[in-house]
Amino acid sequence: MSEKSYPAWGPQSCTNPACWYIIANPAARRGAMGRAWPDIERIFQELEIPFTVRFTEYRGHAMQLAEDAVLAGAGRIMAIGGDGTNHETVHGLFTQQHRSPVDITYALLPFGTGNDWARQYQLPFEPRARLQRLVQPETVLQDIGLVEYTRDGATHRRYFVNVAGMAYDGFITWKLLKKPARNKTSYLLAVGRYLMEYVPSKARIIFNGRTVEDEFYTINIGLCRYSGGGMQLVPHAVPDDGLLALTFARKLPKLEVLLQSGRFYKGTLLEHPRIEGYQTDRVRVEASGSDPCLVEADGEFLGHTPVEFSLLPAALKLAL
Repeated sequence: MSEKSYPAWGPQSCTNPACWYIIANPAARRGAMGRAWPDIERIFQELEIPFTVRFTEYRGHAMQLAEDAVLAGAGRIMAIGGDGTNHETVHGLFTQQHRSPVDITYALLPFGTGNDWARQYQLPFEPRARLQRLVQPETVLQDIGLVEYTRDGATHRRYFVNVAGMAYDGFITWKLLKKPARNKTSYLLAVGRYLMEYVPSKARIIFNGRTVEDEFYTINIGLCRYSGGGMQLVPHAVPDDGLLALTFARKLPKLEVLLQSGRFYKGTLLEHPRIEGYQTDRVRVEASGSDPCLVEADGEFLGHTPVEFSLLPAALKLAL
């Protein structure tokens, strides 16, 4: 699918202030979004929601399209796709220099495999139900995370909207770069398979004036509760409290990890004696062994330690 069938973004293409500038990923859910687009377009027309659309063509394209939309004067931007499209679009909103992101209303029509960020707000996954809520949308403000990490010898910055993970979370995301999971079942199988290969990361976590140094199975920093297809690795996360939720699990036997996997979904992770949870506005993670600790954000592999997390409070205006 290509944007060529639709007018380019610009003053003449979407002059109605209620117009949505749509960034759609036709490859989402293994191409299902592209196949469903004619039906989604029909729903927009039936609900009389003005829009203009462009389709992503490669990994990272949504970041550029978000900046293009702002340059074109967009007051409302919508992503259609999964957590990756959501991540790229929000990152693009916060890296552009033309307008304050909080002046733009952002919405997601979830069309991915995990749809974890949408779970936080109980957004409908069915397109008509989701779009009906956007006829007269309720808006809220959410905090946004910023991670500064290392890759190829340089420091990079990435904004994230949901959950960032280190140690095993970074490791499995790195492993899945070569062979992405096709669905939730294949992701869970990969989690179990790669667990046998993983060596707990020796790291130093610095937060709230204290330092915790140990071997870690996982380290998570979250704004919202859900990641990994419905897991609650930061069950104490609140998206608008001005704080990052920090969870870390010290070294555990691998059989124990598998036996405790039910806690990931029930929100009872912090009841385990080897798992701790805190709230803070800044976290720094450094490697304390010979190998770096890997990091991902919103399911996107980024790089490795040293890594620093900070917060932009009430920075994203969401249409629910």
